[in-house]
Amino acid sequence: MSHILIVYEIRDQKIKKVSFEATSAGVDLANQLGGTASALLIGSAVKDLAPEAGKYGVEKVFLIEDGGLEKFSPDVMASAIAQVAEQVGATHILMGATALGKDVLPRTAFLLNSPLVQDIIGYQVNDGKVTYLRPMLAGKLHTEVSLSSAYHLATLRPNVFPVKESPSSPEVSTLQVELPAPKAVVEEILAEAGGKLDVTEADIIVSGGRGMKGPENWYLIENLAEVLGAATGASRAAVDAGWRDHAEQVGQTGKTVSPSLYIACGISGAIQHLAGMSSSKYIVAINKDPEAPIFKVADYGIVGDVMEVLPKLTEEIKKLKSE
Repeated sequence: MSHILIVYEIRDQKIKKVSFEATSAGVDLANQLGGTASALLIGSAVKDLAPEAGKYGVEKVFLIEDGGLEKFSPDVMASAIAQVAEQVGATHILMGATALGKDVLPRTAFLLNSPLVQDIIGYQVNDGKVTYLRPMLAGKLHTEVSLSSAYHLATLRPNVFPVKESPSSPEVSTLQVELPAPKAVVEEILAEAGGKLDVTEADIIVSGGRGMKGPENWYLIENLAEVLGAATGASRAAVDAGWRDHAEQVGQTGKTVSPSLYIACGISGAIQHLAGMSSSKYIVAINKDPEAPIFKVADYGIVGDVMEVLPKLTEEIKKLKSE
């Protein structure tokens, strides 16, 4: 019988949203395969987080608690996941396609001598076999991937799989594993000032490009983002020019995002940028060039100068929200 194991990502004693997305997908996959779904929480103190997993339908929650896990080490976490998979008889291991997930799960795949499919955006079950869908060649095409091994490992693209609450009362168990000496540890994580939303997890993103003409005009992007409760993003041109930090870069050489709404301001729409945001549910483009490639993928387009359009758009949204 199939056993889906969802590995949770925890930051500052909070479970990342992508873990709940992976849980909903894992529970659905387990139902289609006639199997079970379990959550795995790893850290120095994670017991109090166990009830959160029960909101999304898992039957069991496994805990790995150890003081040595206070500082993150990818090789130690990978070893713990591999040992748990063997202990509990997991057949599928899922994790968010975040920086952490893309670091840890390949190491886990190596330890389990099993294949891994990264950044999936869908899956299908036919005759008990799972086929995974993932983008390739900068999003120019999608490919179907089938795995043939004792374990299936996959990372799921954030903001693609809907979170579905399905309250349950899972059995909580603390497991024992042999933690290896870490080869590397993360000593410190420097959070950005102001607690900005991560573009990979944001439901709405307001992104700017070369058309913003300089960093001094970025307040127009930030004002709109604040009104919408959105994250701010940037094209590679804006980042290379030193206008924005690389953490905000969206595109082939930046971050891949899938928000419900992506507003592209002064972005021409080079294929490298489209590769990172074309899977957004709705795309709004603002550009003074009516022939800009961004309009080919946009659901809604505004032909005009961003310097004039953004203040008016922000003001109108404020009015609507105050009604």
